[in-house]
Amino acid sequence: MTACGFDTDDAAMRQVELYTSHEALLLGYEQALTRQDSLTGDWYDCSAHMLWIGERTRELDGAHVEFLRGVHNPIGCKIGPTTSPEDAVALCEALNPNQIPGRITLISRMGADKVADVLPSILRKVTDAGHPVVWECDPMHGNTYETDAGIKTRDFDVILQEVRQYFDVHRAESTWPGGVHCELTGDEVTECVGGGDALEAEQLGDRYETMCDPRLNGRQSLDLAFRVAELLTDFR
Repeated sequence: MTACGFDTDDAAMRQVELYTSHEALLLGYEQALTRQDSLTGDWYDCSAHMLWIGERTRELDGAHVEFLRGVHNPIGCKIGPTTSPEDAVALCEALNPNQIPGRITLISRMGADKVADVLPSILRKVTDAGHPVVWECDPMHGNTYETDAGIKTRDFDVILQEVRQYFDVHRAESTWPGGVHCELTGDEVTECVGGGDALEAEQLGDRYETMCDPRLNGRQSLDLAFRVAELLTDFR
């Protein structure tokens, strides 16, 4: 950290406010941890600060949308390449009908080959409808594939490609890229190919530890963080 120019004696480097977030997939679990505020009468899901709805469970008449629209947590919703502009607006109307700023985050997970074609019209439609959305990019899930050996992985360069295009689209539409949603670990796992170590598919078995989604390792995570910082600094 010192080599990067940070003052490690600064109090800001020694304390942190930690917020938690996860996908509200198992509604029985979420319901069991939902409580009513005794002062306001509002309901909150106490399993996390922010909950999100996945791409596969975002049906307007589905249980996940119905459950999360009833709690006062900040909430997110994944939107994939099959999401139409009308779908995005309808989700905003269902989850945030009062258009409260900060209430809803739309997390695009289009895939690097689709984001430039699909996202712009969604940005325009939602913005024109007056919804104060936080826009976020998930460059991981839309770029997952299996190697010839049947190992689930992601390519660092393709992940970065989606992030770059995400910023380019927002620049063109005069909207703000509000965040990047990634799966990562500080451990030196071998789950995603590419990056600074030029990890090859043949090396994935060396330390493939995830039980579900392949994560960026420590070096890949730092590399992506610095690239995103550069994109944000250059954003106009």
